Amino acid sequence: MGQTVEISIKSSKSINMENKLTLILIIALSGFFANTMLVQGQTLPGVELAYSDPSTETYLGAPSIVKIDDGTYVASHQFFGPGSCKCRTSIYQSKDRGQTWNRLTIIRGQFWSNMFVWKSDLYIMGVSEQYGDLIIRKSTDGGRSWTEPTNSTSGLLRDDVEYHTAPVPVVVHNGRIWRAVEDRFPPEKWGVNFRAFVISAPVDSDLLNAASWTTSNRIRYNQDWPGNAWLEGNVVVNPDGKLVNILRNNYQPVGGRAAILDVSTYGETVSFDPDTGFIDLPGGMKKFTIRYDGVTNKYWALSNYVPDEFAGGNPERTRNTLALISSNDLREWEVNRIVLQHPNVEKVGFQYADWQFDGNDIISLIRTAYPNEQGVHADNQHNANYIMFKRVADFRDN
Repeated sequence: MGQTVEISIKSSKSINMENKLTLILIIALSGFFANTMLVQGQTLPGVELAYSDPSTETYLGAPSIVKIDDGTYVASHQFFGPGSCKCRTSIYQSKDRGQTWNRLTIIRGQFWSNMFVWKSDLYIMGVSEQYGDLIIRKSTDGGRSWTEPTNSTSGLLRDDVEYHTAPVPVVVHNGRIWRAVEDRFPPEKWGVNFRAFVISAPVDSDLLNAASWTTSNRIRYNQDWPGNAWLEGNVVVNPDGKLVNILRNNYQPVGGRAAILDVSTYGETVSFDPDTGFIDLPGGMKKFTIRYDGVTNKYWALSNYVPDEFAGGNPERTRNTLALISSNDLREWEVNRIVLQHPNVEKVGFQYADWQFDGNDIISLIRTAYPNEQGVHADNQHNANYIMFKRVADFRDN
């Protein structure tokens, strides 16, 4: 509570005791509310989609966002942490360009997933649970109901090993639909046993049928290379019209690096040259999403770039800055704009941003660790308590 301060006012008329006590009470309460505002959380710098109290040990992750044919935004996120079932994904929609959201359904048996639109249908692709089977579902009603991947003709694409992925881009190129995936083989530890590959299907095929999908060879990260893992790849068409897979690179101590794998024309093989395949990418140690913009002829991404003032700690857990970055060739990147930033590195994170172009803007969904209105912080910067929608207006104007 604020200090109670008694004041005297010089006046030709004296202040009676009742008025004096009232004035003291007003000043005291003013101090209380002022101090309360100081300890409460700052306003969330975006639109709240979902919130989870950190005390539940249920955290929010894997945000994905799309815009369907009628202009509706559809969003998804999962739950993780010791208080959660690592196999649930919530689906939401917004009819007012992201200003308000309502939940449509919860999908059970869906994790580490992204949505995409193809031929007016909505798909979600990921795994059945943490390190589960690779699956895909379809919705024909804007995300309210979904198919069940019960067998190899209804969306169960691969069940031979443990699969890992995230909300990553889906690209249509050369008559095929493409996506990056990893598996964990042998099934132990984080990162060091992840094998990178791509999966693709003809554009006119049944995407729920496992036989439609071709998987490439799988490449494990060589522990003699700098760093120890790659993951959460982005299939992108490079300026030469060839496919590449650009992956997050777990590389200490700087953290600003990614890896580029080459993809063959029809997706049977991927390859990597360690002499030329590592690139500098601001924030490349954490998950990013790359998309190509035909207006600027540039590649754009939202990433957890680490500015100089926040360098020196663990770059993998420095997630308090979200930057808009761009490249002409996928190899040389520049920071165009700081979209979000907070001085608290330990408790604040703007991470795993998934996004889409929407006219002159970027619409994004962000896994966010941030203090709530009562000043209660997230467990840490990694264990997000919010999923937040953020519009980046006029992103090309830098």
